[in-house]
Amino acid sequence: MMLRIDWKSLRLAALAGVMAASAGVAFIPARSAHAQPAAAVRGLPDFTDLVDQVGPSVVNIRTLEKSTGRTGAGAMDEEMLEFFRRFGVPVPNMPKQQGPQRAPQDEQPRGVGSGFILTADGFVMTNHHVVEGADEVIVTLTDKREFKAKIVGSDKRTDVAVVKIEASGLPAVKIGDLSRLRVGEWVMAIGSPFGLENSVTAGIVSAKQRDTGDYLPFIQTDVAINPGNSGGPLINMRGEVVGINSQIYSRSGGFMGISFAIPVDEAIRVSEQLRASGRVSRGRIGVQIESVPKDVAESIGLGKAVGALVRGVETGSPADKAGVEAGDVITRFDGKAVEKVADLPRLVGNTKPGTKSTITVFRRGNARDLAITIAEVDPDDKPAAKSAEPDRAKAKPSAAAQQIGLQVNDLTDAEKKELKVKGGVRVVAAADAAARAGLREGDVILALANTEIGNLKEFEAALAKADKGKPVNVLFRRGEWAQYALIRPAR
Repeated sequence: MMLRIDWKSLRLAALAGVMAASAGVAFIPARSAHAQPAAAVRGLPDFTDLVDQVGPSVVNIRTLEKSTGRTGAGAMDEEMLEFFRRFGVPVPNMPKQQGPQRAPQDEQPRGVGSGFILTADGFVMTNHHVVEGADEVIVTLTDKREFKAKIVGSDKRTDVAVVKIEASGLPAVKIGDLSRLRVGEWVMAIGSPFGLENSVTAGIVSAKQRDTGDYLPFIQTDVAINPGNSGGPLINMRGEVVGINSQIYSRSGGFMGISFAIPVDEAIRVSEQLRASGRVSRGRIGVQIESVPKDVAESIGLGKAVGALVRGVETGSPADKAGVEAGDVITRFDGKAVEKVADLPRLVGNTKPGTKSTITVFRRGNARDLAITIAEVDPDDKPAAKSAEPDRAKAKPSAAAQQIGLQVNDLTDAEKKELKVKGGVRVVAAADAAARAGLREGDVILALANTEIGNLKEFEAALAKADKGKPVNVLFRRGEWAQYALIRPAR
């Protein structure tokens, strides 16, 4: 079939286009009847009403500290000092000031931050790092009234603090529902970046449950946050506070598109304890934990890489009394799944000390429930001293062990007592497959191929039953802590 071109029509159309262009007329392509303008499909948000609604509830916080006539860092701008403290940058040496020195005990600017009004009678929430070490806290409202604030309580682990000013009839914020917060939705921040009060920035929620701390899963956003914004509210489009702006990721000290906010539900829980007692009480069970590698999870029969692998159990702790052992994988706490290692300290930490709870552990192919009574975290707890390594005895090589590059010995009664283990075998030498798996001299093997090892004879029996063509999982103790290794057969 021949394609026929109507050259006359084309010439007329082109001529019409030239004439229209010379007359300032633009041709607009025809649009389908079903097509809608982009703005009609999804309009850009208007934050003006939110600013009017929430703005009066946001405060500026300045802190002062007593100085003994120091120069250098003490003469720096307060917002820069706040930046150095918050992000771990060493305070640079500054040239000494010329002229008379400040009088002893003179109060000097220490830092600047933000906060928001929790209650109409003057309770204000901010970050711990904003008020930490301050001798005096000054709260400034949007109507320019200033108040000296009292620090009610401050919690370093969650970076939450509550201060109180003597005022009434204040505009308190509305608290949002974190379960309704969705990745991709618009949020807004109000604060005092670099001391510039009542600055408004906006962006979207980039991620939820971002793990950057032991006790808090942060909200990640791309809202512009800078030093001085700390402690200010993160607000949703309903005018509700959903988080406290706390951290940024930065290589330069300025905003780089990644900001973190403390979820408001966690912050409120902490603030209630601070207001009630001035401190936060947390639960503990006394275990050292780490994540479960995927290959280890498959080898021990757990399947998915979930839970918290117990590397060590503190003597006399709730976990020790409950029967938790090194090498256990804690998969549930009080019926709640422990999907990743960070879940366990949060679940335990949020449990009231003295509570009787249940933990589920996966041990050598089987799950079992253990009753446990939660103890309280002591801020003055010190890490336990490391156990001394046992004396080395003459090696008693095992033919079965040598096949995977191991030489092992029975433990003496003295070694078992010192290591606080019921049994096991000590690695005298590790080579070939065992060395590649990370085993080394002095390690104590507690289990092999999901079989508990009491002595050398049991070790050889378990090794003889293991499939020689598959990786063999080994639970071993090094120093205070236990961990898994996979010994892979040579190919």
